[in-house]
Amino acid sequence: MAVPNDRLLDRNPGIAEKPGQPANRPDPVRPQEHVYRLANLSCADCAAKFEDKVKRASGVVDARVLFGSSQLIVVGQPLSVDELERLGAFDNIKVVAGADAAAPELAGRGVLSAERSPWWAEPRVGRAAMALLLIAAAHVLQGSGAAPVIATTAYAAAVLLGGWGTFKKGIPGIFRLDFHMNALMTVSVAGAMAIGYWSEAATVAFLFGVSEALENHAMDRARRSIRSLAEMAPTRAMVRREGKEMIVPVEAIRVGDVMIVRPGEKIALDGRVIRGRTEVNQAAITGESLPVAKEAGDAVFAGSLNHSGAIEVEVTSRAGDSTLARVIALVERAEAERAPTQEFVNRFARIYTPAVTVLAVGMALIPPLVWGAAWLPSIYEALALLMVACPCALVVSTPVAVVTAMGVAARSGVLIKGGIHLENIGRLRAIAFDKTGTLTSGEPVVTDVIGFQTMTEEDILRVAAGIERYSEHPLAGAILRAAADRGLTPGEVEDFESFPGRGARGTVGGTEYWIGSPRWFRERGVNLESVNNRIGGFQEEGKTLVLLGRRDTVTALIAVADRVRPSAREVVANLKMAGIGPTVLLTGDNPATARAIGRTVGVDEVRAGLLPEDKVRAVSELRQRYGRVGMVGDGVNDAPALAAATTGIAMGTSGTDLALEAADVALMNDDLSKVPFAVRLGRATLRIIQQNIFIALFMKTAALLLAFPGWLTLWLAIVGDMGATLLVTANALRLLRVRPRS
Repeated sequence: MAVPNDRLLDRNPGIAEKPGQPANRPDPVRPQEHVYRLANLSCADCAAKFEDKVKRASGVVDARVLFGSSQLIVVGQPLSVDELERLGAFDNIKVVAGADAAAPELAGRGVLSAERSPWWAEPRVGRAAMALLLIAAAHVLQGSGAAPVIATTAYAAAVLLGGWGTFKKGIPGIFRLDFHMNALMTVSVAGAMAIGYWSEAATVAFLFGVSEALENHAMDRARRSIRSLAEMAPTRAMVRREGKEMIVPVEAIRVGDVMIVRPGEKIALDGRVIRGRTEVNQAAITGESLPVAKEAGDAVFAGSLNHSGAIEVEVTSRAGDSTLARVIALVERAEAERAPTQEFVNRFARIYTPAVTVLAVGMALIPPLVWGAAWLPSIYEALALLMVACPCALVVSTPVAVVTAMGVAARSGVLIKGGIHLENIGRLRAIAFDKTGTLTSGEPVVTDVIGFQTMTEEDILRVAAGIERYSEHPLAGAILRAAADRGLTPGEVEDFESFPGRGARGTVGGTEYWIGSPRWFRERGVNLESVNNRIGGFQEEGKTLVLLGRRDTVTALIAVADRVRPSAREVVANLKMAGIGPTVLLTGDNPATARAIGRTVGVDEVRAGLLPEDKVRAVSELRQRYGRVGMVGDGVNDAPALAAATTGIAMGTSGTDLALEAADVALMNDDLSKVPFAVRLGRATLRIIQQNIFIALFMKTAALLLAFPGWLTLWLAIVGDMGATLLVTANALRLLRVRPRS
């Protein structure tokens, strides 16, 4: 039975859709999704044909084959493994149900070996090598004057050895009139032999066997960029149960179990440190290069490495629910949200193959029948053209680049949740930033407390802390910390009422107090003339003001400052170097403070005093002016603005389900420098995809043009076709060199 995965394609649930992107509304009656692992996918075109076959199966609403991660997603009724393998028999596709099924399960069915052998040690490469020796021997025999039948026999043996795997898949396809890549190759080789071109047939079979092995090896390198993530977490861990220590598989560990992690060991599951102190390298999750200190109460993640001390960790999530598992699932299935370029390529490929096949048939029949041309040359030229009818290079041009980029991003602590978002971030023209927690550290501190009547500093903080105790705003945390540092107990509050984006009110000691921004006090008609000079002075220093007062008077002023991130200015400069036009600061803070922060970090435009709905309008306006706009925020409070942007980038989201679901791009720690890295990676991926499409189309066009004057030979056709596939795959692997800058 397949394992349903309802979170598979969730995108920003409950948030407004972005124009030109998939709808994000949750559908209460949406059919279940079922995930399967695949093996033996030989090419992207065969994967597309398998996808079409599954879509037509009974009970299936939709289906997606993720060629990059070798997975199948079925929406609707689950299909049995036997039924799926029957549909994939044309390419010898093997299936294991369940998203978590991996190499061990497939190896148990004789599909994969536990340790993948190098490409040159695979059986088909050995057969191709023997075929090459036979081809060379046949050429020698022909030159030495040996009987033609001897050389022909050697060529025939070379054809069988070099094309054995192709024929096993191609012959059944011919009988079913299913002309996929292997079927087209089988027809071409068989036709060449039928008209007496034994040398060309043997050469084509040999070249195809070698090139297919090289292509699979190159694609496997791209897949390893994802697979390496899964190998970061150990499969076993030491736990303490009933006073006994034992080593058990991670699948058998329950929430609440206590893991014992010694120095130098990897942490197997997400948890919370309950004893001990250490430093942990959590680069696997957050991309941080330096170890992070951990002690009792701190969270740790599966796949991170314990450096210095022994710790005991209470498990907080099972293996399939860990942060690392969610990261892997998001990366592996990112291909499901296909980029517009890939959708175009897939549509083009569906037209290209039948069109070229019809053209090849016409080339074989029309010249002899209409103009009286010789049959054998016409058939030969048609067979050569048939070899370039498979659009493999074109179909693989986008997914191999997307999969490689996803793996690179994930290892650097950046989650890009689909090919469409990778393409969008590469096309961004402007980026907007939230202030608190994004350009600043997000931990403001109280710098000044000034009373205007008889209240002392302690009274002010006690009353303010009492009201702010019920608020979630970052400034409330600063006031509460200031009161705690002075040993003050927050006052008891009655009749508390919150005004989001403005402030709050409550009764403390029988007196009603209001606390909030100067703007809110002015909106309520409070006269601030007596304190305007002080407010302006603090704001010019980049500080945020919180006023405390009664209904119509101000009794105190609390100044709060938030430290600008040390990397913020460099990040803004790097974005401009990466081709981003205007950078904009959007904040609910007052204009003077916002301008001070804006000058410090070097943004081009500052918009202050914005409520959440104002930020959405600001992002929409920026999209009208610049087209594609990114928004960087904390992933929770800025969710509406993140959704309104072309690409929403959430910061500091390790272990946070809401942010992982809400953002298009999620940064797994608070490293702002990953924003320009993500933009550079997106731009590099776009360049690679464009280059790949050009390479594929150029090679196909050149082959078509060479075919009409009769210059396209069989061996040149196979070299051009498979060479293009190898070129686009190797070109995509250049993305492995893109790294965050220190």
